[in-house]
Amino acid sequence: MESQAQRVKIAVQKSGRLTEHSIDLLQRCGLKITRSKDSLFCYGENMPVDLLLVRDDDIPQLVADDICDMGICGLNIVEETRLKLAASGTNALFKQVFELDFGHCRLALAGPKGTHFDGPDSLKNKRIATSYTNLLRNYLKLNSISAEIVYFSGAVEITPQLGKADFVCDLVSTGSTLAANGLVEVATLLESEAIIIQTQAPLGDAKQGLVDRLLQRLDGVLQVRESKYIMLHAPRHALLEIQALLPGAEAPTVLPLEGTDDRVAVHAVCRETVFWETLENLKAAGASSLLVLPVEKMLA
Repeated sequence: MESQAQRVKIAVQKSGRLTEHSIDLLQRCGLKITRSKDSLFCYGENMPVDLLLVRDDDIPQLVADDICDMGICGLNIVEETRLKLAASGTNALFKQVFELDFGHCRLALAGPKGTHFDGPDSLKNKRIATSYTNLLRNYLKLNSISAEIVYFSGAVEITPQLGKADFVCDLVSTGSTLAANGLVEVATLLESEAIIIQTQAPLGDAKQGLVDRLLQRLDGVLQVRESKYIMLHAPRHALLEIQALLPGAEAPTVLPLEGTDDRVAVHAVCRETVFWETLENLKAAGASSLLVLPVEKMLA
């Protein structure tokens, strides 16, 4: 059995909107896990890979400190931590590896309905409540704006009602929470989504080989998020038109159909969404027996 030092440790959000997606992604890469009784640790049964379930705010620091080799968290948390480390004169010892296309949200400025906002200058000498102090401070600095940053760890959206702030800077997904508190978005500081980060500390050949293997699997899963495998029959003379209609496909595989001279079977991986209109257009071009299948994983 591998020693703990040889096992890859991945930090994942303990509970929240990224948790289920993150664990599902790793399981789609072939990882089978057993969860501990306290639900804070997942042991990899078939690969020397373990998951640490922690607060999302702690994930970049755990990777930067080389406690975990990789982490899955929001870009907003990663950038907030990077700026925090830079302010203390420390370089962030982690690097972004993949964007994961889930957990989409944005760090936005919002003010009470009816608030005048005509660009960053409208923030001069205002009070802005946020838990993302470093990202907000960086935004104000880039726009040469002097404003008071009011740190608030939770329920930031209520601070204008309490008379604590003129604006808020908070993470927004649908905007319903802002609307429920009489706030409207006025500017976006950062578009965020879930990403994978990796330590920049040397891992050793064996461990780095395992990380590379896992990243290759992740890439194979991410490549086929919207991909479909299409099979159809078609007359040879329609091949060029049919190939042009296949969304995001490379050169398809063309096989002769037994007992015919002028018809072939066409197989293709389409890397873009296959709509009903796509199938109808293919049929109009001469295709028949169309079959669309999901693609679970792929290695280039």
